[in-house]
Amino acid sequence: MPPEAAVARAPSAASGALPVAWRGPLAALGLAVAALIAVTAQSWGQMLHQWWNIDTYSHLLLMPFVIAWAVALKEDELAALTPRPFAPGLIAVAAALGVWGAGEAAGINLIAQAGAVGAVQAAVVTILGLRVAALIALPLGLACFLVPFGDEIIPPLQTITAEIAITLTHASGVAAQVEGIYIDTPAGLFVVAEACSGVKFLIAMVTLGVLVAFTRFTRWRDRALFLAACVIVPILANGVRAWATIYVAQFVGAEKASGFDHIVYGWIFFAIVVAAMLGGAWRFFDREPEDYGWRAEAIARWRWLARAEALTLAPSRAGLAIIALAAIAALAALL
Repeated sequence: MPPEAAVARAPSAASGALPVAWRGPLAALGLAVAALIAVTAQSWGQMLHQWWNIDTYSHLLLMPFVIAWAVALKEDELAALTPRPFAPGLIAVAAALGVWGAGEAAGINLIAQAGAVGAVQAAVVTILGLRVAALIALPLGLACFLVPFGDEIIPPLQTITAEIAITLTHASGVAAQVEGIYIDTPAGLFVVAEACSGVKFLIAMVTLGVLVAFTRFTRWRDRALFLAACVIVPILANGVRAWATIYVAQFVGAEKASGFDHIVYGWIFFAIVVAAMLGGAWRFFDREPEDYGWRAEAIARWRWLARAEALTLAPSRAGLAIIALAAIAALAALL
């Protein structure tokens, strides 16, 4: 299929009119996604519960809006394309539903939730096609962050935080002994609890880092350096925060210091570190957010993509096939 065949004569996105070529595919996608979410509702419900009720994942409440914003940045280019369903994408939908089913059967929420999100991602690729998926690859990838993760790294983060805190405590002249995550000082015994591990800060920074790295940098080296900083800086900063709490406690008492720590770290300290990170990287930004990813013109020159698009089917059939796969997954879960 010639590249130009994928470009629709559509009204500009600024006109507010939905191109005719998009109406059928979007309707099919809406029904398919509704079916997938209905079948995997337990996993989506668990994710929503974690977003809403667990502080570590509260930033994920913003992710649907971030994803929608990233898609909207490509609105004009998307309006000029004609969605062309990709039949082999049904294999990815089936595989993702299989992962969800395996996670449910094993009682592993992380796997089940990853499968539930992956099924929706695969449905987008299947019904809207490879060309559209390539154009919105970033928001599609960001959907992975809808899955709450990070509990597994809490124990090592606690240990690292304790090591940093005790090193700085000794360096500041405060007598202290450490045993694992317990730090004994003249002002009292301090414990680097799960809530003090810094996992919330780290996960939020990594999520923000991925968004910034792929919207503001063009070179992979710059992206890698910024993402590395988004991992290292929060860990070091959390150790400094723990030390500051211990140090202040030597003068005002452990109870007052702990209360001050929650207020400062929860609001001020986090904001300062984020501002410092973005401020330090600002001078190296080399493009505007709307220029992220591949351009439609470049995608149109991918010859392999034109050949792959020959493996197509009607949007309605693609949607019905995904609904059928969702029904099969639901029946399999009942057995």
